[in-house]
Parts: sequence; C-alpha cells; structure tokens
Amino acid sequence: MLDHPFFDAPPPKSLDRNDFTIQPARGLSAADGAATLTAFTAATVAEALRHLPGRPVRLLVAGGGRHNPTMLAMIAERTGLVVEPTDVLGWNGDALEAEGFAYMAVRTLKGLAISFPGTTGVPVAMAGGVVDRV
Repeated sequence: MLDHPFFDAPPPKSLDRNDFTIQPARGLSAADGAATLTAFTAATVAEALRHLPGRPVRLLVAGGGRHNPTMLAMIAERTGLVVEPTDVLGWNGDALEAEGFAYMAVRTLKGLAISFPGTTGVPVAMAGGVVDRV
C-alpha cells in the first residue's frame, strides 16, 4: 500500500476516499486485517514526517483513533516521537473533526474558500461546493 504514488509526491497534495480500497486486507482474518490497516496507518504518519520542514517534538492525535493504544504505540515506534491525544491540550478529541467541518460549512455558506493551493494543491482557492437550500 505504501507503493501508492501519493507517498512520493511532494506537498501540497491530497487524497480522495477512492484512492485506496480494502483489497489488501481481503482474505485476512478480522484481527489480521485490523493489524495490517493499523500498521499501514502508523507507517503513513511516519512517512508524512519526511515532508515537514522540521521534525516535531510530539504528535497530537484527534478522533476515534486516539482511543486505540495499539495504533498510538505503533505511531510512536515508527516515528520516535511522543504521541498524545489532543485531550491533553483541553480539546475535545471526539469533536475536533466535527468542529473543523462546521467551520468549513460556515465558510462555504459565506462563499469563502476552504481549499487552497498551498495546502491541497488545487489551482486556485476554492469554496466547498454547492449548497442545496431545499
């Protein structure tokens, strides 16, 4: 899975939900499939670090994955960094993604951009699509 061209491309870049499939885990037991995908996740985090201008001293994790001690340990092992849930900052790690999407929704309603050349590689700053006011 790490052979995907995305990992060698320089930033800015982004993926679509269809860029990867479940194929690599097909035929594996549930435990082996989960272990494979968890290891892949940890490897992709480590891979992403080589694109940063400087090495961070820690990694903060939000979302459901921060409840997975195996994944956090794998990320720490692969990166050599301290890996902590965003909750250590007083943030609600379960709500952070929803808050980000709410922020982008408000920007979209106001006709403001949510995607930029320097972050996702789009040619120009772009708003979030069409709002259906049914």
